[in-house]
Amino acid sequence: MDMLLLLLAAIAFAWAKKKDQSERIALLGAALSRFDIEKLMQSLTDGYLRALGEEDAERQAQVWSYLEVQERTLSEQFAAFAAAFAAQDAAATRVSRLPVAIPYAARWWPAAGFDARQAFAVHARGIAAVIENQAGLSPKRRAFTLSAELFLMQHTCHWYCRSKAVASARLLARHTTTYQQVLQSVSPTTRAAYGQLVGMQG
Repeated sequence: MDMLLLLLAAIAFAWAKKKDQSERIALLGAALSRFDIEKLMQSLTDGYLRALGEEDAERQAQVWSYLEVQERTLSEQFAAFAAAFAAQDAAATRVSRLPVAIPYAARWWPAAGFDARQAFAVHARGIAAVIENQAGLSPKRRAFTLSAELFLMQHTCHWYCRSKAVASARLLARHTTTYQQVLQSVSPTTRAAYGQLVGMQG
């Protein structure tokens, strides 16, 4: 009887976990479907590699100039996405800080989570600030910092849909970089605002 109860509990847990994640994926997917953010991210990532590998200075400058248009388009689209997502219900946008995915944990224990709407607002500001380049970064350093801003934003998307562990694993698999490396590579302003929101120390 005990084994049967454990089996039923495991089945119920797995079902609830899948349902919770499916709802989150559907909500985020619907909000993102109006934009070309992922496509623009990939284009910029490929473009940065092309620019950095270009030996001719004039040709490199042309590539950087071309990429600036895509950067501004991505920034505008992500800002619009963040504004639209901000209208979502607060209960549906909580993200659990727990190390493992527990179904609906962010809803029944909101203090152990953060609001994805606020996180996306942080990312939107961070992306825009790097593109505006008020810090006067070189093209190479600017591209490096903006890439980190975009990777951290993508990490938040995956964290919201599944868990922090899954988001970090996907970040490493897709971009060959760790969560901590990305955190150290974004702008100081983003790192401070993000850290305060998600509860990081230091």
